[in-house]
Amino acid sequence: MRLGYGTNGFSGHRLPEACAVIAGLGYDGVALTLDQPHLDPFADDAGAQTTRAAKALADHGLAVVIETGSRFVLDPWRKHEPTLVSDGDRGPRTELLLRAVRIAAELGAEAMSCWSGVLPEGATADDGWRRLTDGLGPVLDLAHERGVIVCFEPEPGMHVDTVDEALELRRRLGEPEHLRLTVDLGHLVCNEPRSPAASIALAGELIGNVQVDDMVRDVHEHLELGHGTLDLDATLGALLAVGFTGLASVELPRHSHAAPTVAARQIEALRASLDRLATTTKETAR
Repeated sequence: MRLGYGTNGFSGHRLPEACAVIAGLGYDGVALTLDQPHLDPFADDAGAQTTRAAKALADHGLAVVIETGSRFVLDPWRKHEPTLVSDGDRGPRTELLLRAVRIAAELGAEAMSCWSGVLPEGATADDGWRRLTDGLGPVLDLAHERGVIVCFEPEPGMHVDTVDEALELRRRLGEPEHLRLTVDLGHLVCNEPRSPAASIALAGELIGNVQVDDMVRDVHEHLELGHGTLDLDATLGALLAVGFTGLASVELPRHSHAAPTVAARQIEALRASLDRLATTTKETAR
């Protein structure tokens, strides 16, 4: 497992500068959210921005995953709209994901991550599944063609909001090898019917991307999230147990005002947890 940091937590920095700070703190990669100011997928110079992003990543030896959770990249008035399950024209969301796949391929990204959206009032669950599979179809086709892994994230309150439902989506789509899961460690606490470790075990080797919540509040063994307590050591240990070797990226979009300081605290907490796990493993092996 390697540690990353989300660029949406560095919105006050230019991307090359954000990469320099993130790498300087010892992170292995970035979770790059497609949006201004770092890489706008709908900008006239999106190609040039992608080239500059590739250079920034290469200059600092950073791996990358592509995130598509920008709040207003599609509609300046409505957060996240349209989604894959919205009423009306969902084409802009699919177009965003297609662009994300192309950018992921150009950057050699380890994954492109996305989610379903909130099912509108009056729409049925069947409507949601149909809209979701229809919208993801061309995205998965392009991802297969370009050699990109798509990681689908269950999000609280959305049509697909648990690991079980994300696995059901894979089944409905024919279980393509290049469709895997993004798991958010905080969401495992607040939204799953089982423990975080058990949810990770259920997803197993299908986990392709991990998002990490704020580690600042307690840099020791537990994280108080407001909706429950995350046992950080047990959760990271569960990821190691299923063989996860991808990026576990801290996602703190509301902390850009203090990005370098916050990012430094996060890696301290994560490294401390991984060190405890390594020590326990060595002692057990004796």
